[in-house]
Amino acid sequence: MSIPTDHLVDTLKAAGEPTRLRILALLRRGDLAVGELVQILEQSQPRLSHHLKTLATSGLVERLPEGAWVFYRARSKDWAGRVLNALFDEIDLNAEPYKTDAEALQTVRRARATSAEAYFSEIAEDWDRLRALYYPEDAIEHAILDQVAGQTFERVIDLGTGTGRMLSLLAAQAQEAEGLDLSHHMLTVARANLNRAEIRNARVRQGDVTATPFDAASADLVLVHQVLHYLETPEDLLTEAARILRPGGRLLVIDFAPHDLEFLRETQGHRRLGVREEDMTEWADAAGLALEAPLRFDPPASLDQGLSVLIWSATRPANQQEVAA
Repeated sequence: MSIPTDHLVDTLKAAGEPTRLRILALLRRGDLAVGELVQILEQSQPRLSHHLKTLATSGLVERLPEGAWVFYRARSKDWAGRVLNALFDEIDLNAEPYKTDAEALQTVRRARATSAEAYFSEIAEDWDRLRALYYPEDAIEHAILDQVAGQTFERVIDLGTGTGRMLSLLAAQAQEAEGLDLSHHMLTVARANLNRAEIRNARVRQGDVTATPFDAASADLVLVHQVLHYLETPEDLLTEAARILRPGGRLLVIDFAPHDLEFLRETQGHRRLGVREEDMTEWADAAGLALEAPLRFDPPASLDQGLSVLIWSATRPANQQEVAA
């Protein structure tokens, strides 16, 4: 679909400014908030907010409010996506200042990862209890079991396994199961829990859920339970899940619906206040997964700060070619 010439001219004017080009280059690497851009670009928040407003008005950038924070995302589809692709095809992102910006972005992300690791280390022993504070965990687990009732799996992989609860829940239906988590402290708890339950067909290992050590097409069920709201780029996890799924394999994603409990960002390390259905649809499409409409589970009205939970099911098409490792 083409756009009016005057709109295209305004869009090119919006992009044709050095700082705004740097912002666009960064946003094409992932969603960022104004404060994060301030850290990376070392410019004032009012100045960057003005640039972001210009980019959003032009249609090149999407504004995503989340509680007290606002994230920004570079458009990737339709005419705006085509304009940005054509523009950045002509820009050397290994040249300055883009190279330094990319390095600063990694520094910000490493700081986030360190903060998250510290949080997980502090609450590892109480992790399952914390998960149950805001919604009926038993009901969610029953719903997960209903999703796979009567099925057996050769290999189950749990990405972001935490305390290993999903491995314990589904071990009886798997020939083998493996959990992956970045936190050594979490894995210590998971191993203890699996040993306590005398589960012998499940194991855990340390690793990045967006770049796993697993072979392509090696699992027929992949689980992602309460992980996406912690991630900088959840779409990377969906892509990785699709890679390790066998054709015809199934992915289950369990996460919070969008909410406004801002304190979870500060006190429990949440990167996102829930997961939007439109985002999940976009991520699944990009990963080549066939996504079903989610099941929604609302908390009891008696909870003062209840969170709703969504359960998505997706499959890797049986005729899809294997993704290279």
